[in-house]
Amino acid sequence: MSQNKRIALLASLLVVGILFLTGFNFYIAGQTNNKEQFGDQVRAYLLENPKVIREVIEELGRVETAEKEQQKSQALSMFRSELENDGYSFVAGNPDGDVTIVEFFDYRCGYCKQSFPDLMKTVEGDGNIRLVLKEFPILGEDSVLAARAAMAAQMQNKYMEYHTALMGNRGSISLERLADIAQSIGINVEQFKTDIENPKITDQIGSTYQLANALNISGTPAFIIGGQLAGGAIPQSQMTMLVEQARAKADASATN
Repeated sequence: MSQNKRIALLASLLVVGILFLTGFNFYIAGQTNNKEQFGDQVRAYLLENPKVIREVIEELGRVETAEKEQQKSQALSMFRSELENDGYSFVAGNPDGDVTIVEFFDYRCGYCKQSFPDLMKTVEGDGNIRLVLKEFPILGEDSVLAARAAMAAQMQNKYMEYHTALMGNRGSISLERLADIAQSIGINVEQFKTDIENPKITDQIGSTYQLANALNISGTPAFIIGGQLAGGAIPQSQMTMLVEQARAKADASATN
């Protein structure tokens, strides 16, 4: 909500609340000729009842929160195809699963590493979840390099092995370190180093940045589970709950 709209709504709610609480009604207020007197009455009431202002501000906060949630839901629905089927993000788990989890992550994000075991336990334990992994390097040049390396590994059909290794990496990130990890899982290192510079990777990461911006996602990890956004390192229990909610919602839609 813009600042002007916020101020206008706050003013409107204040006036309506005061008219109601003081026993005025819109007809009487409209017939009042002495605007100065009416203004004095409003001012006096606010001075005598300052808690009204807090109540109105709290109500404004609830209105804004509801509005933001509606906008978020609309945006997630609008971009659902790009989220779940962009054509380049790696899909783990069950490619034909009935619920999709999308994760925006960064290899230098400690919370992403913290969430990784719970995420994989949820996906593997369920058996019917699609997991879309979106490279979203936002923590500097080393993050970008790591994301490019993982996408280069994907070109040799080694993405998940490489992704898992990077999520377990606790050291610094350098091209040499990334190449050593690649070699350890059977990747052709020379081809890997060439593929890291592939301009297609640049375009794909750029597309993910644009999508995240459209969805107002600015941190990692960020999960979209069955079309519902959950930010931060959420535990396995919450992931499972959101998956169950997504299935229940889909079942309800199918029966209506």
